[in-house]
Amino acid sequence: MKRFPVAPRADWQQTAADCGFRFHTMYGEPYWDESACYAFTLEEIERDLEGPSAELAMMCLDVVDIAVRDEAILHRLGIPAGQHDFVHDAWRRGEASLYGRFDFAYDGRGPARLYEYNADTPTALYETAYFQWVWLEQALARGLIPAGCDQFNSVQEVLIERLSRMAPPEGPMHFTCARDSEEDRGTVEYLRDCAEQAGIPTRFLFVDEIGVDSNGQYTGLDGEALRHLFKLYPWEFLFREDFARFLPGCDTYFVEPPWKAVLSNKGLLALLWEHFPGHPNLLPTWFADDPRANRLGASYVRKPLYSREGANVRIVERGRIVCDEPGPYGAEGHVLQALCPPPRFAGRHVVIGSWIIGQQACGIGIREDSGPVTKDLSRFVPHVILN
Repeated sequence: MKRFPVAPRADWQQTAADCGFRFHTMYGEPYWDESACYAFTLEEIERDLEGPSAELAMMCLDVVDIAVRDEAILHRLGIPAGQHDFVHDAWRRGEASLYGRFDFAYDGRGPARLYEYNADTPTALYETAYFQWVWLEQALARGLIPAGCDQFNSVQEVLIERLSRMAPPEGPMHFTCARDSEEDRGTVEYLRDCAEQAGIPTRFLFVDEIGVDSNGQYTGLDGEALRHLFKLYPWEFLFREDFARFLPGCDTYFVEPPWKAVLSNKGLLALLWEHFPGHPNLLPTWFADDPRANRLGASYVRKPLYSREGANVRIVERGRIVCDEPGPYGAEGHVLQALCPPPRFAGRHVVIGSWIIGQQACGIGIREDSGPVTKDLSRFVPHVILN
């Protein structure tokens, strides 16, 4: 694994606009960065990222099977008691999962170590699956990267195939997200396009446009029933909404399914370590109130159960707080994870996002930041496989 400079395409911003990539620059700062790329060997990809990702995906399902049958675990994960049966029943019915993203520390010199699993509302999908592939093809054609380069990236084709097997028996699949995020809307529109390519008719509405009829069923803008709903909106947020009381009795099929509430929770990291102690791709992690967390000593990372975009993550090194990100999370509880700083290339901290579609590992995206915590403005940098 190495990082090397690349000449940006002179017309990359126009290409992004033509491709509908509206959030390549956010708040005046570049998000997409093609002034460099990361190169891997095929062995590094297959042995250290693809294989472990597939294994971890199966391990996560084992944890879900344990958790949904144990009220104490669901309570510890902060899932409201009134939704426990809702979560359990979705698992029992075998409701299908679409996608997720493991975030790894990896530098090519040892096993990838899992930071967290973005299992319910992962973003960076469009730029991974589509735009970095466009970059690869154009960079090869223009001689910006060595001839023969490939990319670990079959995300789009696997995603379309997965969606085709999740198609509603009748009617459209509705897609929803909150209003206040260009990135979320872009991700949802990309998924809608993939669904259309899979032969599924789609409609869009914002979360605040969802209604409830007199029978306690969720409805859209025209009063139509929401029978099949993809939501880029976290389960922990939905569980707190006023209309959450209608969830257990509704006829809506949700993507992602309710049991993803177990996996989209940092408590998963403690459960994985408990059930697979010593696994080479895991970091020792315990719930903060577990006496065993003292084994971490004076260096660790404290993460809220529901933190997103690095919010409220605290890094403690040798008893000293070296990073303490602000944010609204923490009341729900924390886990403590062994300190494993992200590797640094050219002075940038690097995290690799490994995508799971269904249970298949099928591509990676790379984020860089000047600091040790990956946040919403951390830059996305493309990658290649060098033969």
